Amino acid sequence: MTNACLYSGGKDSTLSLHKATEMRVNIDLLITMVSRNVSSYMFHHPNIKPTSLQAESMGIRQVFYNTEGKKEEELKDLEDVLKENDVKLLVTGATYSRYQADRIDSICKKLGIEHLAPIWHIEPMEELRILERDFNAIITAVAAEGLDESFLGKKIDDAIIAKLQEANKRYGINMLFEGGEAESFVLDAPMFRKRIEIAKSHIEWKGNSGAYIIDEARLVDK
Repeated sequence: MTNACLYSGGKDSTLSLHKATEMRVNIDLLITMVSRNVSSYMFHHPNIKPTSLQAESMGIRQVFYNTEGKKEEELKDLEDVLKENDVKLLVTGATYSRYQADRIDSICKKLGIEHLAPIWHIEPMEELRILERDFNAIITAVAAEGLDESFLGKKIDDAIIAKLQEANKRYGINMLFEGGEAESFVLDAPMFRKRIEIAKSHIEWKGNSGAYIIDEARLVDK
């Protein structure tokens, strides 16, 4: 029997993992889905490979599982990896998306798995302030009006939060990126024994969206 976290390396799954441990839930496994579809409805896409550094830093075993990322079909892939690893409790970073939460709930109910979503319906500014204070989370992709190339690679700090608030007021973006407005990657967190240092990166920009790609990174002492 395994307690697992569906882990993308982004702010939501990392914060949920952190909160689960505060609830005295011992996580044995990180499950990282590798989607071939950059527009997957369920799974995070950019910078999946460096999540191995996050797992190493936290001392938690990790499995990668490939999926084509096709709508609805990708759910069968998640079901398979949960069964293969005898998961009995699953932590996810769901915040507001009923699409994701309902589908994960359905799979967990079918398999007799407890689904724990510690930041479900968290107030956006509450999460952003926790990230600003206790984490080093950077923005790694943007795909919404009001979010341009200047956001890529930037730490979620006071300045970025202010810009997100402005974009929310002007364009109605979800400040937690629940609508796919952006993606993130965590370089340091309270659970990390070492922090991640990016040695090499590049930006890919096309049309009105782009991504910050981590080419090389390493763990360094805090």
